Amino acid sequence: MKLRYKITTGLLAVVAGFTGWAAWYMSHDSECLPMATLSEGQAAMHAIQYRCYGGPEVLEHIEVAKPEPGEDEILVRVEAAAVNPLDWHYMRGTPYVMRLMGAGIGAPADPRMGVDYSGVVESVGKGVDGFQPGDRVFGGHSGAFAEYVAVGVDSAVTAIPGNTSFAQSAAVPIAGITAIQALRDAGKLKPGQKVLVNGASGGVGTFAVQIAKAMGAEVHGVCSTRNVERVLSLGADHVFDYKKDNYLDSGEQYDLIIDNVGNHSLLANRKVMTENGTLVIVGAPDGKWIGPLTRPIGAMFINPFVSQSFEMLMARMKKEDLVALADLMAEGKVRSVIDRHFPLAEVPAAIAYSETGRARGKIIIDPN
Repeated sequence: MKLRYKITTGLLAVVAGFTGWAAWYMSHDSECLPMATLSEGQAAMHAIQYRCYGGPEVLEHIEVAKPEPGEDEILVRVEAAAVNPLDWHYMRGTPYVMRLMGAGIGAPADPRMGVDYSGVVESVGKGVDGFQPGDRVFGGHSGAFAEYVAVGVDSAVTAIPGNTSFAQSAAVPIAGITAIQALRDAGKLKPGQKVLVNGASGGVGTFAVQIAKAMGAEVHGVCSTRNVERVLSLGADHVFDYKKDNYLDSGEQYDLIIDNVGNHSLLANRKVMTENGTLVIVGAPDGKWIGPLTRPIGAMFINPFVSQSFEMLMARMKKEDLVALADLMAEGKVRSVIDRHFPLAEVPAAIAYSETGRARGKIIIDPN
């Protein structure tokens, strides 16, 4: 065998070996480590935490140290929290690329669970202005599945509108912010345009229908038979029951499609998009490796060759967007759709229910 072939074969073997090691490194699950013990006399609270990746069985209802607010933080007594798909993606550590992006290799980097919360300010740091004990607030912060959470005043936290309950406000942050950024930022929605929300009865979908209507759009939704009336009650002008109708065969033309489901290919959606229409990818196929990335990658390849635009949304928790949502709630233009409540100890069951994809709106956790 010639030397160059030996070198090439050797290099390929090295590449294959490194690829296999990298795949193992990203995907391996470490054993659960013991939880840190409380110091004697330390104030405690109940919380849901996890020490290793896996199904709902890795979630533990335990006592942990009650947080103290820093100089620019407020301590919130959590009255309600909400479940999101993000929670079970972190719980399982999938897709594996999340682990490289800070979730933790082998085991969670942060044992806390939950993001969406609402509650009452119990105490404030020395440098805090604008909040005081007794204020009703809501927002998004790691560790929401607990009795208390300490959050920075510059983070995504704001006052609960007077016409909104703790449960209704806790349901808003991740889903509501995702919806408003999909419509306004990625979709560049303008008054009078026609919008289709695929997956209109889910967490993001119920907010997208209402926000699009508040922005002056004609709104069409797609959902199952049992949710048609609910989506219509949120302000949709027309609803497709996907068990009976396929919106691809409707002959409609949409300026914007918010796709929370991904059950039709990007190219198939072109037939119901206007010449310069936009499709925003919010939902993605399941999968631990490449599956969730197929649509964003497809969009990158398609965009240069068509007049329409296919955009992948990576929502960011922004205070100004939460304030905008609070204003819409105060005006009665946006309300939360709540499926059911679970106590804090039953977060594993709540997340298992969320993973079924059958929730009709938001799932609420009641810590107290």
